[in-house]
Amino acid sequence: MFNKILVTGGTGFIGSWVVKQLLDKGYTVRITVRNKTRQSGYAHLLQLEAASTGKLEVFEADLLREGSFDEAARGCDALFHLASPFTLRFKDPEKELVEPALAGTKNVLGAATRSGTIRKVVLTSSVVAIFGDNGDMQDKGLAAFTERDFNTTSSASHQPYSYSKTLAEKAAWEIEAGQNQWEMVVINPAFVMGPAISPTSDSESLQFMKNIISGKYFSGVPKLNFGLVDVRDVAKAHILALENESANGRYIICERSASIMEISAIVKKYFPGKFRLPLMESPKFMLYLIGWAFGLTGKFISRNVGFALAFDNRRSIQELGIVYTPIETSIRDMVEQMQNAGKKA
Repeated sequence: MFNKILVTGGTGFIGSWVVKQLLDKGYTVRITVRNKTRQSGYAHLLQLEAASTGKLEVFEADLLREGSFDEAARGCDALFHLASPFTLRFKDPEKELVEPALAGTKNVLGAATRSGTIRKVVLTSSVVAIFGDNGDMQDKGLAAFTERDFNTTSSASHQPYSYSKTLAEKAAWEIEAGQNQWEMVVINPAFVMGPAISPTSDSESLQFMKNIISGKYFSGVPKLNFGLVDVRDVAKAHILALENESANGRYIICERSASIMEISAIVKKYFPGKFRLPLMESPKFMLYLIGWAFGLTGKFISRNVGFALAFDNRRSIQELGIVYTPIETSIRDMVEQMQNAGKKA
């Protein structure tokens, strides 16, 4: 039985949905923020608390400050660790992605152990800790990636975000093996879609969709496939992993894979004539000439563009009991929210 849950990254795109669902179930939820006096960053969570049967508690902590999570962890029964930098806009990958992901994981899990009370940790990793490039699937002769796979092809110079998530998850498993107070379950979501709770969310998922509907890619997009999943399902997976005593190991959370053009077609279906959507998929040879406009390196293009991508999500369905939201619903709700926000602006 769990009553008090510490959620790091609780103000983020996924984290806000996790907090909402926990509060709705009557849990006491602790979140961590850098500065408690800046209520604007978590005002939306206070509103959720008021409309729920749960209780919200706010503590200050910093991923890079050792020991800063100790107070928040003390007295909690479980920990959801979601806080980790997710940005594709960076100058120094080691400093902005790898170091915070690693140091944050060590700090937070260290606090879990020192708490003396936390018995279960649910860690948010990613499918990018399972694979590095879409081409890896073909190289390994796989029909789909499974939880047994680990990313072996990313580095600080190639796919640094994927590299940071891989190192952080591996470090978490090492820390888990070195203690016997708490057990850990890892959630590996695909690219997360759907509406945001926070009005100030700057999630890469939202930026990706803004780029599609804004006309930025009107002349063409790379033939890139992504695993996709609804943000509400990712949040639900965390809670199912907590409450299911037999949950163990890693869980791929993915509804299905789709290309950018397929995502665009879903937008067109629900919002016909509303946006300057991509006209076509750009030929791969052209991307080597203009890839810089998409922020794509030659190596990324050669290892990802034009490759199939698939994930085996059976563990999440059979063991956690997830019923996936169709990705069409996720995209429709996401774009609808963006439209409404634009009307209010």
